[in-house]
Amino acid sequence: MKTPNLILPLMLLALFTLPAQSQSATGYAPVNGLELYYEIHGEGKPLVLIHGSYMTIDGWEGLLPELAKNHKVIALEMQGHGHTADSNRPFSYTAMADDIAKTLQHLNIEKADVLGYSFGGSIAIELAIKHPEVVNRLIVVSSVYKYTGWTAPVREALKGFTETVFDDSPMKAAYEKVAPDKKHWHAFVKKMMQFDTQNFDLGTDNVKKITAPTLLLNGDNDGVDLNHTIEMYRLLGGGIFADMEGLPKSQLAIMPGKGHVALVEDFKAIAPVIEGFLGKE
Repeated sequence: MKTPNLILPLMLLALFTLPAQSQSATGYAPVNGLELYYEIHGEGKPLVLIHGSYMTIDGWEGLLPELAKNHKVIALEMQGHGHTADSNRPFSYTAMADDIAKTLQHLNIEKADVLGYSFGGSIAIELAIKHPEVVNRLIVVSSVYKYTGWTAPVREALKGFTETVFDDSPMKAAYEKVAPDKKHWHAFVKKMMQFDTQNFDLGTDNVKKITAPTLLLNGDNDGVDLNHTIEMYRLLGGGIFADMEGLPKSQLAIMPGKGHVALVEDFKAIAPVIEGFLGKE
C-alpha cells in the first residue's frame, strides 16, 4: 500500500539523523504521573514547541535554532516519545494538554506562545481550549481539530499499519538512542497507531471560543483537507472582508508546493511567517 505524504512526519521527521541542538537547559517535569522531558533554547518570550507523532526534539532540526534566535524555546517530548517514558495512561489530547500546562507551571512560566505540528497541533488546540490562561498566541501547523479533518486517503492508510512497520527505519534507531526503555518500541508504535486512527472532535463551539490569536500554517498538499482548514479559520474569526471590517486577530497561511514533511523542513520559508505572526500586537 502506498504511504501518503502525511505519514512521513509521523515517521520521517523523527527518522533523519540530525545534529544535536545546542541547549541552555534540559530536564524532566514531574507531571501527572510522567517525567516529561524538555529542552530550553535561547532567550526572550517563551515559545513552546509540540512535535508530531513519533518525533523527538531533534526532528525540529532547522526550525528550532531559527526560532531560538528571538525566543526562549521550550521544546517538549510528549508521553512515550523520545526521552519521555510511556505509562499505562491512554493517549489523550486532553491529558497531554494538561501535561503541558503542568510543565509550564513547573518551569514557572505563566503564559507562552505555543506551536504544535500535526499530532502536536491537535494537542495545542486542546491546550488553548482547556487552558486558555497559559496560551498567548497559538500556531497550528498542518493539523486538525477533528479526525475527519485529515483527507480520506490519509485516514485509510493509517488503518493499514502495524507495530512492526518501522522496524528497519531510522526512526527506530532514533527512539533507541534516547528512550528510557528501548524494548517498549513495538508497544509504543502499536499504541500510537491505534490513537492515530481514533475518531475525535475537539468541538466546533470550543474552537470558536479560543481566545488566543491563532495562525493556521499549512502546505497546499499536506494531508489536511483544505475545507477543514478554511472551516477552522472561519471559526477563529477569519474569512471576512478586511477592507470593511478590519483584519481578524487570527491568520491563515497556505505555503505553495508543500507536503506535510516539506512544510516543516523548509524552515527558511516558514520561520518569517511564524515570526511575523508572533511579533504582531
